[in-house]
Amino acid sequence: MSSENQYDIIIIGSGPAGQKAAVQAAKAGKRVAMIEADKVLGGACVHRGTIPSKTLRENALRIAHLRDHAELFSFSLRPDTEMAALIDNMHAVISAHDEYIHKQISRNKINRVHGRASFVDNKTLTVDVPGGEPEIYKADYFVIATGSIPRHVDNIEVDHEYIYDSDSILSMMYLPQTLTVLGGGVIASEYASIFASLGVRVTMIDRYPRPLGFLDADLTDRFVHAFEASGAQFIPNVNVQRVYWDGVSQVITELEGGRIVRSEKLLSAAGRVANVEGLCIENAGLSLSERGIIPVDKHCKTVVDNIYAAGDVIGPPSLASASMEQGRRASLGALGIDLGEMTDMIPSGIYAIPELSTVGMNETQAGEGYGDIIVGYARFEEIARGQISGVQDGLLKIISCPKGKKILGVAIVGEGATELIHIGQMALLSNMEVDGLVENIFNFPTLAEAYRVAALHIVGQRSAR
Repeated sequence: MSSENQYDIIIIGSGPAGQKAAVQAAKAGKRVAMIEADKVLGGACVHRGTIPSKTLRENALRIAHLRDHAELFSFSLRPDTEMAALIDNMHAVISAHDEYIHKQISRNKINRVHGRASFVDNKTLTVDVPGGEPEIYKADYFVIATGSIPRHVDNIEVDHEYIYDSDSILSMMYLPQTLTVLGGGVIASEYASIFASLGVRVTMIDRYPRPLGFLDADLTDRFVHAFEASGAQFIPNVNVQRVYWDGVSQVITELEGGRIVRSEKLLSAAGRVANVEGLCIENAGLSLSERGIIPVDKHCKTVVDNIYAAGDVIGPPSLASASMEQGRRASLGALGIDLGEMTDMIPSGIYAIPELSTVGMNETQAGEGYGDIIVGYARFEEIARGQISGVQDGLLKIISCPKGKKILGVAIVGEGATELIHIGQMALLSNMEVDGLVENIFNFPTLAEAYRVAALHIVGQRSAR
C-alpha cells in the first residue's frame, strides 16, 4: 500500500453528511479522502431524492396554478406528457450542485476517490475502482455517510418499469393516467400529492388511519382534504396482500377483504434503510440495529471508537439539514472537539402539496409535559395574503404553556410552510414569549402575519381563564 493511501480521516459517501464531514476535517488541517461509488457527487439527495422531487413539485405547482386560473388561460397537459418535460430544469440544478461540490472538495484539498468501499478491519478499507485493481486505504478515523436505500417488502416485487420505489419513480418515461401509492409516510405523501396535482388519478393506501401519523391530526386532516380535493383518494386502515403486473396494461393491488385497486403504475414507499450493502461493516465490528440503521451516540460515534456515522445511515430525523450538521459533528468528534448534544430545534419540512412543517413540540408532547396547554390558531383564509395568493387552505398554530406565555412549538400546513416555520424556530431558540409575537409588526400583506394572529388567539384564551 502506498503511503499516499494513508489518511487522517476517510469519509465514505458524498451526500449532505459526507460533504460537510469532509470539509470540516479538511479545514481542521487533516488529510482527508472522500470515497464515492457514483461517478457524480451529492448522493441520493442531489441525484435521486430531494433535488429531483422538489423540481417536479415546483412544476406541479405551476400546472396546478394554471388549472386554478382556467378563465385566464387555455391549458391542458398532453396525455402522453414525458416526465423529462416535467423536470426539464432538473439536470441544470443537479449539474450546478455537482459542480459546486467538486469545487468545494478541490478547494479544500480533499482527495476524491471513485470506487466502492468495504471494510477489511476498523482501520482499513479496500476500494473496488472501476476498470482497475482494488486498492487499500487506511485511516485513523472513518465517517460512514452512505445514506439510505428504499426498503422493499416481500409481497411487492419492484421491477422499476411498472412497480417503482422512491429511487426509481422519476425514471418513468411518461406521466401515467393512474398511480397507486403504497404507504403514508413523508415520501409517499409527497409523491402522491405531487402526481395528483399533475392531474394523475392517485390512490394512496396505508395501514394506518391517516398519513403522516407523527403530526397532529388537524394538520393531516387538511392535507388529506387538499389531496382528495385534487381528485385523489386515500384508503386508510388496510393491509396490502399482493401486488403484481398483469402482463398487459395494469398493476393489480389486492387488499385484505378482497378489494382490488388497478392502476398504470405503482409506487411502493415502504420507508428507507441504511445503505451499507457491500460495505462489510461487520469486519469493522459494526452491525445494524433492529430498525436497520447504524447506532451512534450524541457525537455520532459508533460502538467502534474510531468510526463515526452521520446522515440517513443513522436514521431519523433523516433530513438533509440535520445530516449536514451530523456530518460536521462527526468530524469534530473524531478531532476530539465536544460540541455537546445537537439541538432538537430542527424544523421538519414535508414538501407535499400543501407543504407541512413543524418545530418544537406537537400538541401531544406538550400536553404530556405541561398539562392544560393553550393553542393559538391562524387560518390562511383569514389572512389577506392567503386570499390574494389563493392559499386559503392553510393553518398555522402556536402551542404554548398553560399560562399562554412560553412557546412550546409551531406547526404549519399550507403553501410556504417550510419557509414560514423559521420564524417559529427563531422564536423558540431565542426564548421569545407569545407576547413578543403580538408586539412585532409584520409586513402587510404576508402569510407571516399568521404568527401575530395565532399569538393574539392565545392571549384571548389566557385572559378568559
